[in-house]
Amino acid sequence: MPIPKPTKPAHTSPADTSGAVDAFMAALAHPFKAEIEQIRALILHVDPLIAEGIKWNAPSFRTSEYFATTNLRAKAGIGVILHLGAKSRALPAGGVAIADPEHLLQWLATDRAAVTFLSSEELQARTVAFQGILRQWITYV
Repeated sequence: MPIPKPTKPAHTSPADTSGAVDAFMAALAHPFKAEIEQIRALILHVDPLIAEGIKWNAPSFRTSEYFATTNLRAKAGIGVILHLGAKSRALPAGGVAIADPEHLLQWLATDRAAVTFLSSEELQARTVAFQGILRQWITYV
């Protein structure tokens, strides 16, 4: 009978740390760097269970799985891609249901959406709505 290999605990690599994000941000040359830092702070303040790391070559956020990744390649402004981790998973009946009264979400698939802020002012004006979406989103992760 083969001995099972020990499994590596999730999110224990050097990239799965705030230190990795700090280093990434220090080296980042991006026209919306200040807004990326604002997004980083507001996501981390949504829930104490949220942690950060570098995933897909961008600051990303997780609870048990990664659920949000900054979109550094957005054509205008700065974006965040909301997802349910790296692997497909079964969705609840009816799919992901998120109240979005300010229409921030642009649905890319049944389990993935984008939010884009065109300016620092827009980010400030929609922070409360965005954090409300994030609180709902993490219930699916």
